[in-house]
Amino acid sequence: MGRKVAIYARVSTEHEAQLSALENQVQYYDNILLLHPDWELYDKYIDEGITGTSVKKRRNFMRMLQDAEAGKFDLIVTREVSRFARNTVDTLQETRKLKKMGVEVYFTEDNIWTFNDEDGELKLTIMATLAQNESKKTSQRVKAGQMISFQNGVFYGTGNIMGYDRVGKDAVINEEQAEVVRLIFKLFLDGMGTQKIKYELEKRGIPTSTGLKTWSFGTISRMLQNPFYCGTVIYRKAYIPDYLEQKPKKNNGEVEQVIVEGKHQPIISKEDFEKVQKLIQSHSVFKKDSKKKQVVGASKDIWSKKLVCECGSQMNRRVYSRNATTVNYGYVCYRQKNEGSGRKRTTLGLDPEGFCNIAVLQEWKLELMASMIFSKILSDKARLKKLAFNMIDKVMQDTNIDLSANSEMLVLKEKIKENNTKKDRLLNTYVEGFISKEQYVKKLAELDENDEKLNKRIEELEVKDENSNIDIKYKIKKMKEQIA
Repeated sequence: MGRKVAIYARVSTEHEAQLSALENQVQYYDNILLLHPDWELYDKYIDEGITGTSVKKRRNFMRMLQDAEAGKFDLIVTREVSRFARNTVDTLQETRKLKKMGVEVYFTEDNIWTFNDEDGELKLTIMATLAQNESKKTSQRVKAGQMISFQNGVFYGTGNIMGYDRVGKDAVINEEQAEVVRLIFKLFLDGMGTQKIKYELEKRGIPTSTGLKTWSFGTISRMLQNPFYCGTVIYRKAYIPDYLEQKPKKNNGEVEQVIVEGKHQPIISKEDFEKVQKLIQSHSVFKKDSKKKQVVGASKDIWSKKLVCECGSQMNRRVYSRNATTVNYGYVCYRQKNEGSGRKRTTLGLDPEGFCNIAVLQEWKLELMASMIFSKILSDKARLKKLAFNMIDKVMQDTNIDLSANSEMLVLKEKIKENNTKKDRLLNTYVEGFISKEQYVKKLAELDENDEKLNKRIEELEVKDENSNIDIKYKIKKMKEQIA
């Protein structure tokens, strides 16, 4: 019986110059297809230049899973486990998911068939674990190499620092831009704030490092606080908490930063840089900004979430006025706050074209308007009834909404997660040689049996939920009758 086949290949940027080059991989799979004339190729799914630590990053891998779910093929041919995934959990989860869809995976180099081979899953878990451990070792080697680079003051990044050009691996002073950096520090030491410095630079027609005519307060503030200008390099401003996900995260003290003297020539003296830092600390505006930076998550203020300026920017809540007993708030355009208003630019003789002019919107005015609108709506009962019916109908139309949140189902799903964790621990115990193959297989079978029972109960609850939805729809119907 013929089989419909999908080919999956991944070419990373690590060491693919020889056998793993894209052309060689395609030829490799073409030769395999020639050996199986009863196989019909459906499609080739190839991800290029993407690390394999997580399947989520691979666009064609995800497309292949969607096609598998649609029943477009019944066999995936891939070269080896390390090309499929370097994450044990991903490998096992995806192959089990495919198995439920009726799709087998054939790892040609490892000679693993996920359907027919009696030891298929066992071999797969071992190979996946080895691949994941190799990924971890690679990550550790990279970090060790980085630490040596840090200690030697090696220059990282794109080189887009005002005052410097990247020449090879070094940061070399761009004298024209360096003069601008010196000017910014001098103006600040002479008593100018970031707002005045911004307008002064624009009056003089000085462009930013990227050639823009308009400066932002934030850019100037960051320049004044960048120790690179006095010769100091700070590494690990961001870090990667999970080598599997490879997702950088801002370092707020979770990882120790490395501070060294760089190999580059400083533009600002350490004495002047320290003077600027002391001035910044003494300015209340900077203190407020530093506190705001520590706020995590989106604003809980309802108006901040809803308001959008006429220029398209978000509106930020700020203190408008205060006295001994009361604090009044207002909403200011974020773009205007960062770039300045058209009115201010006009008074300074600068071009106001394209700059926001909206005035601060006071919170009490918004609350007054909302109060009047709701009072009007509540006084119009017919309109209120119509609004309630529309909201109920919208809920009725969305059949995917789980109207009966089932706490038991959540507990069962959590137990399945715990079982998966136990399977991973069991695998590690077996790989480390603490238990025999027979013990591993026996315990794995027990966990699989437990999974099967849990999934069966979840299916029962899903049917029960469907009946509950029917009951809720009846109750909603009665509710509408009562409103009428």
